Amino acid sequence: MRVDSLALRLRPRTPMEAADLGVRLCQRAARSVYRCYLAVALPAVALSMATLEIAAWLPPLVIWWLKPWFDRTILFVLSRAAFGQETTLSDLWQAQRSVLWGQLLSTLTWRRLSPWRAFTQPVYQLEGHPFGNARKRVSQLRRMQTTQALLVTSAYSAAETMLSVAVVSLAFWLAPAGTEIPFADLIEDRATGAMALLLPLAYAAVVLFLEPFYSAAGFAMYLNRRAELEAWDIEQELRRAFGQ
Repeated sequence: MRVDSLALRLRPRTPMEAADLGVRLCQRAARSVYRCYLAVALPAVALSMATLEIAAWLPPLVIWWLKPWFDRTILFVLSRAAFGQETTLSDLWQAQRSVLWGQLLSTLTWRRLSPWRAFTQPVYQLEGHPFGNARKRVSQLRRMQTTQALLVTSAYSAAETMLSVAVVSLAFWLAPAGTEIPFADLIEDRATGAMALLLPLAYAAVVLFLEPFYSAAGFAMYLNRRAELEAWDIEQELRRAFGQ
């Protein structure tokens, strides 16, 4: 990796500072991130809504389960943004085989339940190690970082829950005066018609908005850990100082 090509200024950071840097990176590359991410996620969300006829809780479950797959597109865009490159839908289409379909089984099975997946996913997706070497690499990166990665996941999970509740509450706040909204039906899975879509759509909207920031936080923590282990910050400064 050409460290001097990174658009990010590397310096020693705590994991939480690195997570904040990831948020800033996502904000800076928001156009590319959301353009590519929504192109992948929106059709999947629309298909998940078809499961509403089976049970009202099924669409949110499908969306939740697919989040690591969504993250692969986000990480692809962010990994290019870290080098100052903009990503188009054409770029994503050309890389679809590795980005969308590579490691699909592991992404949606045992790695789906990883509580620090945003931090470790770049190892699997970007470094290209064989399975055994990838596990060793993940263990190396996680050393003394597991708690912080878990805290980031917990914080974004809490934010996701609170935002979902806030979006649902808008239906009650903005309903015309005298309109009775059967809240008990929502809780007890008895809602019908448009009301049955309220919870799934609220959750989908929150995931579509928030997931890029979670993935970016984990990616920046990964870069920070590699900089710590491999002295990237020193190499970057030397290359800039001597123009190499």
